Amino acid sequence: MKLKHTLLAVAMFATSLVHAQAWPTKPVRLVVPVSPGGTTDLLARVVGEALQKTTGQPFVVDGKPGAAGAIGSVEVARAPADGYTLLVATSSTHAVAPAMYNNLRYDPVADFTPIALLAESNNLLLVSPATGAKNIKELLELIRKKPGQFNYVSSGIGSFAHLSFELLKQDANLFITHIPYKGTGATITDLVSGQVHLAMDAIPSGLPHVKEGRVKGLAVTGSHRSPLAPEIPTLAESGVPNFSVMSWFGLYAPRGLPPELQRKINEEVNKVMARPEIAARFAQLGIEPGKGSAADFAKMVAADRAKWTELVKQRHIKPE
Repeated sequence: MKLKHTLLAVAMFATSLVHAQAWPTKPVRLVVPVSPGGTTDLLARVVGEALQKTTGQPFVVDGKPGAAGAIGSVEVARAPADGYTLLVATSSTHAVAPAMYNNLRYDPVADFTPIALLAESNNLLLVSPATGAKNIKELLELIRKKPGQFNYVSSGIGSFAHLSFELLKQDANLFITHIPYKGTGATITDLVSGQVHLAMDAIPSGLPHVKEGRVKGLAVTGSHRSPLAPEIPTLAESGVPNFSVMSWFGLYAPRGLPPELQRKINEEVNKVMARPEIAARFAQLGIEPGKGSAADFAKMVAADRAKWTELVKQRHIKPE
């Protein structure tokens, strides 16, 4: 009986290995859980197009927005774990939302198999010229001299900018007031006028306003300077040691994906991520190609989720 079980296990392993080596043999669906036209959607199309060229099979981007990413995430979680339905997730769906909400319709860990880090995005700290601050050191001094008289804007409670600023307040010991907006369309106008003092924005959308002199871009939020604006220092370089906030985009499969197939898909993704033309197209979106194993990706996400969970707890942040 033991021999029979052993032979069965060997046969199953061999079968899964053959399937992994053959992947893909039919179209692959890339589910995007956010609205079309944004960075996640555009990134998925760039990656899908590149994978189609290297594998010879179509990669179809399927937008499933709604419920802050939950609709698309749940759909992938319930799909067969065969490598033909994949989720293009974000730091919001798999790190921030789990930190903010206890009643998510999906488990970001138990319901998925991590595949690969697709890209990371540095963000730009924008400051109103009305503050008079020319660099982060001056800004921090001003805020500390007048606690509670400065504010920052975000797209709402629990948004990436909201939590990033709360982390900055904690790390730099600042007292600044949160002003949640519905959307960010008026942010630049209000920064220029001095109605709001601080904001965070993606580099491609924020940098043109900096170059026009309408607002000041004093620092980027990530662990390293952005290739799109190498002259702008990081917050860590500017007086907030160890501060690092990057938004990310990653690829997941449903739970139960065979390890051989997980490695195969990761390898295919890393091949296209290493191509210069992908870096060039990503630069237009303000993102940088990811790399590394599935285990590397899972470890990064776990650390990110733990950071936001601890912040939400310490700052007593409650969802609207």
